[in-house]
Amino acid sequence: MADNRSTDPDFELMDRLKAGDQSAMQALYARHHQRLYRFIMRQIRDEMMAEDIVNDVFLDCWRQAGKFEGRSKVSTWLTSIGYNKSISYLRKKREHQMGDGQAEAMVDDADSQEDHVMKDDKGDKIKVAISQLSADHAAVIDLAYYHEMSVNEIAETLDVPANTVKTRLFHARKNLHEILVETGVDRGWP
Repeated sequence: MADNRSTDPDFELMDRLKAGDQSAMQALYARHHQRLYRFIMRQIRDEMMAEDIVNDVFLDCWRQAGKFEGRSKVSTWLTSIGYNKSISYLRKKREHQMGDGQAEAMVDDADSQEDHVMKDDKGDKIKVAISQLSADHAAVIDLAYYHEMSVNEIAETLDVPANTVKTRLFHARKNLHEILVETGVDRGWP
């Protein structure tokens, strides 16, 4: 880990943050806000709530900087916090919807004209296919391909064993392939 500490400027920012340096918090926010927002947005699909969750992640980062031990990259730590907050939000949302009988009132806009236009592009078809996966499968695909994390980094982020990540990746790729073939993408998932 010492090699990563010397080459990763985030570790210096965390050390400064532990000392109460507000400019270090601003620098971390600038470095990671956009990527973290995109990750959370793909999980929960709600722009305002995604922004709220990102802000909560950085608030936790500020409050708990002293607990960061440097065993993982700062980006992995932040993504892990964001993932856990996203999952909590989705659970609460599902409970609320089912508790209030709102599931029947939800509008299915999957066949809207806007969606048909978006599906014309393979990249958009892949995003749509990923949204049809379970939360666990979507998360490992997102972290592996959009965030370019290793299996071990994904395992740290999701707090699961590396073999679980490998299994989820295998099944997620298989399911993506099937979905993409059904939607007309001839090669499916690469």
